[in-house]
Amino acid sequence: MPILKSINPYDPSRIVNYPQVTDLNLMVLLGRANTAFHSYKSLSFAERSIRMNKVASILLDRRREFAELITREMGKPIKEAEAEVKKCAWVCEFYASRAATFLEDRYIETEAEESKVIYQPLGPLLAIMPWNFPFWQVFRFAAPALMAGNTALLKHASNVQGCALAIEEIFIQAGYEKGAFQNLAISSDRVGLVIASEYVKAVTLTGSEAAGVAVASEAGRHLKKCVLELGGNNSFVVLNDANQELALNIALPARLQNGGQSCIAAKRFIIESWIAEDFVPQLVKRVGQLVVGDPMEADTQMGPLSSVKQAREVEKQVKDSVEKGARLIIGGHRDGAFYQPTVVAGIKPGMPLFDEEVFGPVFAIVEADSAEHALELSNLSNYGLGMQLFTQSESMVNRFIEEAEEGAVFINGMVKSDPRLPFGGIKRSGYGRELSEEGIKEFVNIKTIWID
Repeated sequence: MPILKSINPYDPSRIVNYPQVTDLNLMVLLGRANTAFHSYKSLSFAERSIRMNKVASILLDRRREFAELITREMGKPIKEAEAEVKKCAWVCEFYASRAATFLEDRYIETEAEESKVIYQPLGPLLAIMPWNFPFWQVFRFAAPALMAGNTALLKHASNVQGCALAIEEIFIQAGYEKGAFQNLAISSDRVGLVIASEYVKAVTLTGSEAAGVAVASEAGRHLKKCVLELGGNNSFVVLNDANQELALNIALPARLQNGGQSCIAAKRFIIESWIAEDFVPQLVKRVGQLVVGDPMEADTQMGPLSSVKQAREVEKQVKDSVEKGARLIIGGHRDGAFYQPTVVAGIKPGMPLFDEEVFGPVFAIVEADSAEHALELSNLSNYGLGMQLFTQSESMVNRFIEEAEEGAVFINGMVKSDPRLPFGGIKRSGYGRELSEEGIKEFVNIKTIWID
């Protein structure tokens, strides 16, 4: 059984090995999750809230420690890692205070003496999580799942097993009983075994389109619900009447959050032709001033990508697009796992930088002849996770809101996930929703009650 390896992308000589759990011990963990569920589900919302708020406190008290672990395992700048940990505390506090309201009985007037809808937990849930936000992706699943009364099983990415173990430790320290939250140290080829278990009631995955297809197929084979948050090729649309300074200020964090390794990062910069003449040179100037280096240094704005393999993939997508006629303006160089922040203009449909999800710091500039053309280009994607529009035209705002084929539309702001708002996509970006009231209701039994 192969070892799970965590390789520091900034210093590849630093490798930590994690053994996989055996098949026998895996079955024990699944059974333990089921046993814990039958006692945990009987806790009141108030009792669950005490534990969840304790999780939030631990996250805040040890945020520097956890941030350094994140940075060592996947390379994001330490400031971003600390912000990620703080956001995890926020989602825990959010559901600790609101889960009871979200899941309170809903009475409906019918001809019955009493009719209502109640929300009950399902049981052990399997979460298959990626490396790019190794804490946030887990906690945005775990907080609502546990507050609803379910127990949680985590299959984390192989390269962030240190984070996975730390998260499990947090829940234990917060007072959760053995089995309420467990890390499964297994490789991807063993996920099917877990989904097939009689104890696992539903599955959620954040990851690639290919992973989503595989997990959805396996869940469907066993008639188990799944929620999929997959890739994104988000557009960043700037119309001629936009506040250019605002758009420029948001463009860099929108694209470069997590080194560009984010499903909701802006990827296709669709700029209306007139404003593009000034916008693009200003963008290039700002990109050229970015500080790239050791992610543990406080002033570093971008560290390495998660691996040499990931950097090579981005390098190939840029090279292939240039060979098809795109113009490299700045960047385009790779050094190990580092990929220089890059701006490429002249991007058109049919090029990798337009058609594919690019998980790296590349600004793909697409010029639009009109606002209508910009909308058409934005929708010309197999993905539909989210988009951002910069304009001062109320009519265009309304048109994009109505016609954009996306799970989210942000006007004059950056696409982001927020505990207060549902998050998820359409088309090849997956289905189902996380966060907010919609998210906590994905993994409950919505039971109809009729009394007469």
